[in-house]
Amino acid sequence: MIHFHQFAPREASATTDLSLDQGIDSLWRFDLEDTRQHSIEVVHSPGRPKSFLFLSHRAESPKGDFNQRAFGSWTTGRAGCPPKFAMHCRFLLVILLSLFCPNTSSAAHPNILFLFADDQRADTIAAHGNPHIKTPHLDRLAAAGFSFRNNYVFGGNSGAVCVPSRAMLMSGKTWFHVDTTSLKDTTLLPELLGENGYVTFGTGKWHNGQSSWLRAFQQGRTVMFGGMSDHTRVPVRDLGPDGKLTAERIGEKFSSELFADSVIEFLRHHDGKKPFFAYVAFTAPHDPRMPPLPYREMYYQKPPPLPRNFLPQLPFDNGMMQGGRDENLGAWPRTEAMIRDQLAEYYGLITHMDEQIGRILEALNQTGHARNTLVLYAADNGLALGSHGLLGKQSVFEHSMRVPLIVVGPGIPRGQSTQAFTYLLDLFPTLCDMLGLPPPPGLEGESLRPLWEGKKDHVRTSVFLPFIQLQRAVRDDRWKLIAYPKIGHLQLFDLHNDPDERTNLIAQAEYIGQVRRLQSLMKQWQIKVGDTLELPDENRAPQKIDLTGRKREPDQWQPDWIRKKYF
Repeated sequence: MIHFHQFAPREASATTDLSLDQGIDSLWRFDLEDTRQHSIEVVHSPGRPKSFLFLSHRAESPKGDFNQRAFGSWTTGRAGCPPKFAMHCRFLLVILLSLFCPNTSSAAHPNILFLFADDQRADTIAAHGNPHIKTPHLDRLAAAGFSFRNNYVFGGNSGAVCVPSRAMLMSGKTWFHVDTTSLKDTTLLPELLGENGYVTFGTGKWHNGQSSWLRAFQQGRTVMFGGMSDHTRVPVRDLGPDGKLTAERIGEKFSSELFADSVIEFLRHHDGKKPFFAYVAFTAPHDPRMPPLPYREMYYQKPPPLPRNFLPQLPFDNGMMQGGRDENLGAWPRTEAMIRDQLAEYYGLITHMDEQIGRILEALNQTGHARNTLVLYAADNGLALGSHGLLGKQSVFEHSMRVPLIVVGPGIPRGQSTQAFTYLLDLFPTLCDMLGLPPPPGLEGESLRPLWEGKKDHVRTSVFLPFIQLQRAVRDDRWKLIAYPKIGHLQLFDLHNDPDERTNLIAQAEYIGQVRRLQSLMKQWQIKVGDTLELPDENRAPQKIDLTGRKREPDQWQPDWIRKKYF
């Protein structure tokens, strides 16, 4: 769409590329709706025999600076600037844009590049306050965009939290209202975009069935159907020209490089006639924690510190302690040396993935797509890695439920952030809001757009975290209550004074009012989302457990060196 603006008289300035010694009497600017990247300025000055037209292109580089280039100027051959002149300019504009801006069919809607990590804690980005990890390209995104620092996954109905997390992301619904394993009978985000003129491309992990992927994407390469694999032997498929998935093959590179190569190839061949939605679902930093040797050596040499809430063991069974795959990846009790090494390997996977993200962003810039692309970065869930004596993500502690979210692109403030409570499932209604698309029925998230536009301080005042039938949590700005219905245990944390959830205040009488208030809030959330699990009214002290020396078996995906080191 083209917008026409007429401005009041102003003084000539360097932006007009004219050396006029008289004030400008009339100025028209004609802008495209693609965030004002292309414009024509029509300038008339009293006493001058000509009016001047300027076609310019203004693009933002990934570093955030703007480059404006004038393609040329033309004189109208008429003195004065009568009303009919604007009509002539509009006609001329169509011709000029067809000559100088041929790929403007996608201008009404931005491209969308969605980078999605696997099992990444929210505190593993240097720009977000972690000086012990190297993430220069994620730091660059944070500097160029808007960060949501209290972003959560809405719990999960499976120990493989990535399954419900990705289902909620793609459907905009909580796991109570979507078939998380198949995504049947629900409109998916890429599916909706495809119906509204987008080219949809997918690469990487898809853990919600092949039929749903085929509904969602029109193009795809190196797609991994499943939860995990050896990062050097990823089973992948492509979408063939016949609309069918090719036979499974083993990827020829490390997972993050493999998926980056695929989206880079897509970016280089995309013709720009339609906007694109490119979804890159990394399998890093999910285990096996086996980054290429240089990326783990850098952290072995200077290991990350232990989490502040490190414990050798969680002193009670939260329902996932015995038999869970993630918790078997290290011996009990957890030693400081073991956790430091696993953190080094985990950080190495993130730094290596960050490098591939840098390659993708560079390709986005080189292909000319960057100027009109919305970049989203997020992760499906967090991870414990020594926090509370746990290794996995099967808990409702902050380290496992809170995940990064960064939005970068046209109209997004640079280098800003919010502490407002958000969910991954908010991204579906957010994109509908940004693109002017009617949201499909049943979306349960909220548009986040008012947060970066400064129109709202929050979109919700509390967060509910339901995990299977084993754990429930609710938190507000300060207080958090966790319930373990199977064992009747409750935990109360003051997150202002104890952000790492180390001191359970449930037995202290002075906090009974907070407990009752949070219990009421949790029940309100249950009613809202249709959660019928019965919760304990009173705390029962949990039975203590000690898993020291418990026998463990490695899963099929762990490479030999990890088997030898940790099993």
